[in-house]
Amino acid sequence: MTISDPKPPASRNETGIAEASELLEGKFGERFSFNSSLRDQHCHTTTWLAGQRPDAVFFPRSTAEVSELVSICSEHRVPIVPFGAGTSLEGHVNAPLGGISVDFSQMNDLRAVNNDDFDCVVEPGLTRMELNSELRETGLFFPIDPGANASIGGMASTRASGTNSVRYGTMKDNVLALEVVTADGSIIRTGTRARKSSAGYDLTRLFIGAEGTLGIITELTLRLHGIPEAVSAASCCFADVDSACRAVIESIQFGVPMARIELLDELTVRAVNGYSKLSLPESPLLLLEFHGSSKGVEEQAETVGEICAEHGGSRFDWTTKPEERTRLWQARHDAYWAALSLRPGTSGLSTDACVPISRLAECVAAARDKACEFGFIAPIVGHVGDGNFHVLLLVDTENSREVELADRYIAWLAELAIQVDGTCTGEHGIGQGKINLLEREMSGSTECMSMIKRALDPLNIMNPGKILRIG
Repeated sequence: MTISDPKPPASRNETGIAEASELLEGKFGERFSFNSSLRDQHCHTTTWLAGQRPDAVFFPRSTAEVSELVSICSEHRVPIVPFGAGTSLEGHVNAPLGGISVDFSQMNDLRAVNNDDFDCVVEPGLTRMELNSELRETGLFFPIDPGANASIGGMASTRASGTNSVRYGTMKDNVLALEVVTADGSIIRTGTRARKSSAGYDLTRLFIGAEGTLGIITELTLRLHGIPEAVSAASCCFADVDSACRAVIESIQFGVPMARIELLDELTVRAVNGYSKLSLPESPLLLLEFHGSSKGVEEQAETVGEICAEHGGSRFDWTTKPEERTRLWQARHDAYWAALSLRPGTSGLSTDACVPISRLAECVAAARDKACEFGFIAPIVGHVGDGNFHVLLLVDTENSREVELADRYIAWLAELAIQVDGTCTGEHGIGQGKINLLEREMSGSTECMSMIKRALDPLNIMNPGKILRIG
């Protein structure tokens, strides 16, 4: 099984695109652009799939404007592709049928902060770093950290998670309500600021992870958390991945409330050392973080240190100094760029899978062995606390043989995850790149998804060609 280049789901609607574009340009002026370079930027992502340009790019400033755009596009059957920060990895912002890219960079306000209720209301173009910068004085923060400075709307659309998910959950756990423009231009709200509800279908979570295929998110109500009194970070080296994973499993079973747990294999550590000017031992490495009171984080670190030692861990170093913590975690976030230095001149093709934690060590080992078999340099990092790991294949994309092998490897890794009752993607989403793999993983369930898609978007104008094959 391989994951071949996605085929366009239908033909372009040239007449409709031309008519709708003329109307929209007259209505919105310079915020509706046909600029060629801009169009190129709005199909460029860190993906290995070829870019597919939209016919125009629109910069809305309100929900009403989005509704107006969608109404016109619906009337003329023109595809709409939402665009956040362009950090997606599976061709989510490509426009296989052309149409309009809707860039939310001018809808980036923090509309309200409700300190007593630990929530806030934001526009979709606000990035996670901008949000936490504005929240800092309130003593609250938004914990979802996928690494890249992604937009909040994009993070909801791909059901993002990241390094903090072991303690704080993923986007689906931290979004209380959405405002959404549906495929006919209607505006709906999916929930309230209440912390729980038994009222009807859970529409909020229907749109979270839908990748813009069911509607366009124009406002989000988010759950916030208090900035902890104290934070400590730790690192620990292991002889092998299996020992590191077993230490993590035992720590979780022991009830230690760890906030972050990251695994870096020896290749990643080597790359990070060179890129971030560190001197970590080049062996499997755990990075951990603890949140709580000053005494609490000290006790948590000591407990995990003892557990790691029982599993052969060495050089367990921990610190509460902000600058040291920041340096360590910045090195983790820079791992993608650091890894490229292992084979200069190549591209990094990133893929992810998520498996039950008990099967993580064997799957990471198998992924490493298969990469060696195929002749790839392929550093691996993992969110060990929830079984999610990422493989970065360093590939010469001008070499058709290497691209073919990369295609086969990604399909093989997904099949491995599915065989152990895992998933072909824990964070990156389906987009264009993993449509075949979703069909393999979900089998008959994709037809149910298709029924929902056809009911909410009968004209198939909402980000067509993503997640499902709708002709």
